[in-house]
Amino acid sequence: MGRRSMLRLAGGGTAGVLALGAAAGCGTEDKVYEPDPLAAQEVLARADAAAATAAIALAPQRHAALTAIAAERTAHADALKTEIDRVIGVYGDGTKPVHRTRANGPGQSADPAAVGSGTAVPPTTPPTVDALRAQLTKSRQSAAELARTQSGYRAGLLASISAACAAQAGVLLA
Repeated sequence: MGRRSMLRLAGGGTAGVLALGAAAGCGTEDKVYEPDPLAAQEVLARADAAAATAAIALAPQRHAALTAIAAERTAHADALKTEIDRVIGVYGDGTKPVHRTRANGPGQSADPAAVGSGTAVPPTTPPTVDALRAQLTKSRQSAAELARTQSGYRAGLLASISAACAAQAGVLLA
């Protein structure tokens, strides 16, 4: 094999490797992640906070308890959002990477900004105290069930939220 043949072979191989790399880079689509299981808990917490605030209209005598529940459920939602953001990560300049997630179900957005935006739409009609108690009980059960599937900090966070919901429904709204 001559020197020219060797150079042609090496040049052709290099060009082939570069072309293959470019084609592989262009063909790769953004990865779509499964929704973080804590996202649904964040939405529940924000809905509970909005419901507790709205319930003040029907039960003004329980203003202090309902305000405490709204504040605590908002704190739960913020803690859940912080944990979700920690898992996604943050760049050195403080921005978050694009993290596309699959929609949870029909009518739900896959846009990460839509979930956990920090705002919840209040219910159209204020719930009664009994309805709020039932809603908090469902939130407690949901957090407890999810805590069993998680580990470490996430399991502890969910267990704490479940216990707080139980106290809110059983003590503050009793």
